[in-house]
This record gives sequence, structure tokens and C-alpha cells, in this order.
Amino acid sequence: MSDLLKFITCGSVDDGKSTLIGHMLYDAKLLFADQKQALELDSKVGSRGGAIDYSLLLDGLMAEREQGITIDVAYRYFTTEKRSFIVADTPGHEEYTRNMAVGASFAELAVILVDASKGILTQTRRHARICALMGIRYFCFAVNKMDLLQYRWKEFEKIEKAIKKLSIDLELFDVTVIPVSATEGDNVTRLSENMPWYQGKTLLDYLETIDITDTDTENGFILPIQRVCRPNHNFRGFEGQVEAGGIHTDDEIMVLPSGEKASIKSILVAGTETPEARKGMPITISLDRDIDVSRGCVIASNAGLHTGNLFTAQLLWMDDENLMEGKNYLLKLGTKEIPASIMKIKYKLDVNSGEQLSAKRLYKNEIAVCDISTSQSIVYEEFRICKSMGSFILIDRISDMTSGCGVILHPLRRSENLTLQRTDITRSLREEHMLQKAVTIWFTGLSGSGKSTLANELEKRLFNKGRYTMLLDGDNIRMGLNKNLGFEPEDRIENIRRIAETAKLLNDAGLIVITAFISPFESDRLRAREIIGNESFIEIYVSTSLEECERRDVKGLYKKARDGSIPNFTGITSPYEKPQNPDILIDTEKISCEEAVNLILQKLDVYM
Repeated sequence: MSDLLKFITCGSVDDGKSTLIGHMLYDAKLLFADQKQALELDSKVGSRGGAIDYSLLLDGLMAEREQGITIDVAYRYFTTEKRSFIVADTPGHEEYTRNMAVGASFAELAVILVDASKGILTQTRRHARICALMGIRYFCFAVNKMDLLQYRWKEFEKIEKAIKKLSIDLELFDVTVIPVSATEGDNVTRLSENMPWYQGKTLLDYLETIDITDTDTENGFILPIQRVCRPNHNFRGFEGQVEAGGIHTDDEIMVLPSGEKASIKSILVAGTETPEARKGMPITISLDRDIDVSRGCVIASNAGLHTGNLFTAQLLWMDDENLMEGKNYLLKLGTKEIPASIMKIKYKLDVNSGEQLSAKRLYKNEIAVCDISTSQSIVYEEFRICKSMGSFILIDRISDMTSGCGVILHPLRRSENLTLQRTDITRSLREEHMLQKAVTIWFTGLSGSGKSTLANELEKRLFNKGRYTMLLDGDNIRMGLNKNLGFEPEDRIENIRRIAETAKLLNDAGLIVITAFISPFESDRLRAREIIGNESFIEIYVSTSLEECERRDVKGLYKKARDGSIPNFTGITSPYEKPQNPDILIDTEKISCEEAVNLILQKLDVYM
């Protein structure tokens, strides 16, 4: 049995999570004298008519105390004669579900509170699902507020049956149900005389004696590299924390994803050389030969890890902005951070029934199963086998906020069956033959800003100079390649992705590609730059104002958008995110078309 237990308290709002833990600490005499005194004084002006409000021990924010709810995650460390604990007291409000997920990510056991007067609620089910998603295998359902029901066994029995059904639905590994009263202390640290029909353990006794066995089924040695250490020219070490298995000096290892092999020359722990290392230890290792290892690589031995760029994952969405198919994020798995996109939302889960529902979008606090693609191969494992290499977060590329968290269910086999075919006639050979550098010149701006006019004139000038070009215009592409796409946000995302992939192919053919698309979202333009390649992508922002574009209204689209005839029209009913650092900025309100193209050609000399 582990000497330290990390657990989380969760459930619906006002179920009594903070009160329960506070009462446990108070009754078990786990408070310092000044804490006890402060609690008793604060309670006199609280919401319980002068009676001790145990929740104040954990509700630290002023807003929490005023509302009588938990908003942030409160961590508390305490020790009894039998065990040490770290508890994460998490909020019950749906609005703060992401905070609860953060608390669950560190825990080994979940104490889920159920209000006996209300039974199992939607948020209770959601929290149970999230705990299971985060890999928690041990659950204690504390049926609270039994005092409000006069401690009746029949009421408890109904809830216990519902909990058992929920446990079967979610395939929970180990479940215990305890009837309690957090305010009165029944079955918290002492067995209640009010519930003689309950003969099980108190909550504290359960927590002190539960055996949390390490159930990871990963095989072999796994070391994600956090940092390359080079203090002098004689030593090159690779630092990280051992996530699975053990290693000895002279053992053979493999570096992933490259697959190169070497042997362990030395192992250092806290600067001291040691012959071996095991799971959980932060170490520095050196190898017997120089091979390419950098942050995000994984050093492994007999681990059977997957290497690829396609997998299926279960995802908890935590962002106010909806998740849409095709949208691009940064995926952080282990020590690797890499661009990734949601290829397909296979289905989302009904929190109450567990039913699989068809979905094209995911809203805040929803859970779904998705297919995910990364921009290059990464090292990963199924979450059920290895938590550390099977869990990840998605980060918004513009705001840098965590948008979602997920666990990998299985690889998509087609990624393992595809191999990039190398050809003898390469892009560089084509460029040499055409006497030009193949780039993509990406015009972006509002409808009517002058993108197509500038792109057309630029192509004519380049053609007259003997350059080989291809112009991709927004309307032309939508009349052919992308005729099946509409103007909903997810369709716009896919529209830009296809154009970027087409531009890359044309660049590989040695051509200079000119595109004229509104491309309103910054994240989509970033993704296009990554697909095409930063060195080959030149972004030109045609910064004509909305007022001027609407005055021109070349195609009569703004008038239709104002009349409501065209929904999702950029600048009117759909946003346009201006480029923050375009390579070239053109204002057609200040200069003529000819002057603008002259300026572009002058600046293109730097890139071409």
C-alpha cells in the first residue's frame, strides 16, 4: 500500500465537497491551533447561523466564501498516523468543469459526492466520466446530507442502486458507497449512531486503508526527453523523468521516432552517477555514440510504443470556442508539442445515457471520440497501457489557452501502412530547370479588398518575366475542387486546408503559386504556412478597410449580407482575424494597383 494517496473530491454544485473534507480535518485533529481558531471565528459570520462552517477550510477565494461554492481547485496536504494525503477539492459548477478535470489529472482516487435529497445529477455523471477518462480506477461515492432524510436506509438504497448502474455503464474498476452527513460528521471519521444499518468503514478509514495498486500495464523502459544537457564539449546528456520500467548502464536503447540504437554509457541522478534508474526518477543519461536526440524524443527499451501521425482519442472539450472538424491546435503529449488537427468527430457521448450521438461540432464540457492527425510522426501509446504516453492536451494556437484534454484509444492503422514515395525528379531539380524558386504567395483580406485584381496583375508581370506560375482564386476553386463545401466555419477550415495542400503539390512541381482567398482565420493561415513550409510561404495582407470594401461592393455581396440573404459573410456576420505579422502589407486605398504590384515585386526579391 502506498504511503501517499492523491485523491479528488468532485460532484455536482453544493453537494458538500469542501464541507466533507473540512469536517474530516477538524474531527481528526489535523489542524493547527490558529487554523482551528480562525475557522471558528470566520464561521460566526458565515451562512450557518454561527455553527462551524467546515467548507471555509478549503474555500480560499473571497468569491467562494461569499457564494458558498468552490470555484478554483483547492489542494490540501495532510497526514494521519496511517497515511499521507493530497486532496484536490474541485468545483461542482458546469462552468468550472475544466478546473475539475485539472484536479482529476493528478489523482489516483475520486471521492464523488451525491446529494441524498437530489440523487445522481447530470454533473455527477459528467464528473464520474471525466475521472474515468483521466484514468482514475478507484471511486468512493459519498452519499451526503443523509441528515436531511432522517438517515433513512430506503432512500440510501435507491441511490446506491443508481450508483451501481452508473458504475457498470462507465466500467468503473473499484467502487465503494458510503452514506455520510458532512455537516454533522456522520460516517466521516466515526461510525454514525444515526445509521446503525450501515456497517462499513468511515470515509477516513476507507481512505487510510484502500490499497491503490499501480495498475499500469506498460512494458519496458520509457524516458521522454525534456532537455539536452551540454555543459562542456566532453559531455552530452539527455534529461527527463523515467515514465516506465528501469534501465542499467550498458543496456541497449532505441531513440524514437528515428529508430536509432545505442547503449547507455552513464546514468546520473541529482548529479551523482548510478548504475541503474527506475520509474519516477529524474535522470540524465549519456550514450556510447552520438545520435540525433532532442526535446520531444523518447528513449525506450522493449516498450512497444507506437510511432505515427494518426490516432483515435477520447476528448473532453474545455474551451468557450466550439471544436470543429478540421481545426488546428497545438498538441502536447509528454515533452513533445506539435501542430495537430481534428480530422473527424466520430461521435459525442450523452452524459446521462452514454449514447453515442452524431456531431460535427463539440461544445464546452462535452466529451467525444475523435480522429486526430499530427503534422509529423510522434511517439505515443494507448492510454490503457501507459498513461504518460497516452494522454495529451490541445492548446489554442492564438490565445495559448488549453482547449481540451484527451486520451489515446488506439492508432489508426492506415498511418502505419502509408509510406512517402521518393521520386528521382525532385522539387529542387524542377526549380533549377525552371530557373526559379517555387513559393506560394498568399493574398488575404476582405471581399472587395482587391486580392484577385492584385493576384491577376502579379501573375501577368511574373509571366512576362519568364516565370512559371499558377493562380488559385477563391471563386474558381469553389466552383471545382471545393464545390462540396459551404461557408460554415468547419467548411471554411477545410477549404483552406485543401488549397494549402494543392499549393504545396504545385510548389513541388516547381511552380510559383499565387492564391487569392479571404482565409479569415489566423489559425487556418498558420496551418497553411505549416503545410506549405515556412520558407515557401509569403503572406500578403491586403488591408483595405471594411467601409471601402463595402463601398466598392464589386459583386453586390455586402448588400445581400446586410439584407440577410447571405449568412456567415466575412466582415458582416462572420469575423475576419487580421494577420498580426504579414510578410507584406498592401493598402489599396492609398496606392494604385500598379504601384502595389511594383511594391510586391520589389519585396519578393528577398524571398525569391
